[in-house]
Amino acid sequence: MRCPFCGDQDSQVKDSRSSEDGAAIRRRRQCEGCGARFTTFERVQLRDLVVVKKDGVREPFDRMKLARAIGFACRKRDIQPERIERLVSGIQRQLETRGDEVATVDIGEAVMAGLKTLDHVAYIRFASIYRDFSEASDFAEIAGEVGEDVEPGKLL
Repeated sequence: MRCPFCGDQDSQVKDSRSSEDGAAIRRRRQCEGCGARFTTFERVQLRDLVVVKKDGVREPFDRMKLARAIGFACRKRDIQPERIERLVSGIQRQLETRGDEVATVDIGEAVMAGLKTLDHVAYIRFASIYRDFSEASDFAEIAGEVGEDVEPGKLL
């Protein structure tokens, strides 16, 4: 593993442990050249996914792009980072089981379903971008959908 600080090729694993959801292995490493410590993650990847965009353009699946989009929707919400990471891992595994190519629509729908169970405000935020809301009535409609899922007397 190349050191991110000095670029040396040799590093020694000091500690390994699985992540909370068991989907990754966290390795703490020390560079043999400069002595700096850094962390790497090892994840299972079933296949190389290709994302097919609405205009037909194909590009490699980017887990960080998915995590960033979900992170924006969850910003300033009281959601544990581990829960967001589990959601991202779950969506990625779900997409990998569908085949080598996945449409952006499928990714968006998977994110919507996951956020709806995670946090209603994050769900509405993501939906406003994903579904391209242009009117206040669009927000009211989706808030009404979410409101139907909430038990009476329970706050979002």
